Amino acid sequence: MTGSSWAKRRVLLLNATYEPLTALSARRAIVLLICDKADAVHENPEGPVVHSAGTAVALPSVIRLRTYVRVPYRARVPMTRAALMHRDRYRCAYCGGKAETIDHVIPRSRGGAHSWENCVASCAPCNHRKADKMLSELGWTIRHQMVAPKGPHWRLLSATSDLDPAWLQYLGEEVA
Repeated sequence: MTGSSWAKRRVLLLNATYEPLTALSARRAIVLLICDKADAVHENPEGPVVHSAGTAVALPSVIRLRTYVRVPYRARVPMTRAALMHRDRYRCAYCGGKAETIDHVIPRSRGGAHSWENCVASCAPCNHRKADKMLSELGWTIRHQMVAPKGPHWRLLSATSDLDPAWLQYLGEEVA
C-alpha cells in the first residue's frame, strides 16, 4: 500500500455490541487486529493488503472490538456540515434539489442561531435568492423538520463526510 492511500483510508470501528463508535485510520485498525483487540467484520476481497516481514493483513472496511467499551456520550450531537448534510439527505430544504450549502432559516443578521433547529441544507440558487430574508417574506416553506439527530451513529456522521457503502448496514436506516 502506498503512503498516500494508507493515510486516506478509514475503517469503521464497532463496539462489541455492533454499535458504531468511530472511523479509524487504517493504521490504527491494523494495530487493533494484530494485537487481537478487534476482529474484521466486513472484508473487501479486492481491498489492499498490508505486508510486514512476518505477516500480511487484508485491510477490512469494518472491524469490531472483542470487548465492550462503555462510551459516555454527550447529550447533544455536535452540528457539523457533514452531519447536517446527512440529516437533510443532501437535498435542499426549499426546492428539493441537490444541496451544496448550509442556510440559516432565521438569518444570523436577524438573530438566528447556528443550531440544528435553525440550519438546513440548501442549493446555491435557493440560498442566494433567500439571502437574509425570512421564509414568510418569500412565501417559502421547509420540506422537513429541523431537529437535532439522536443516536451514537450521528456522532460518527458529524465527524465523517465520506462513508464507505459497507458501513451503511451498521449505521441504521436513517442514514441509508
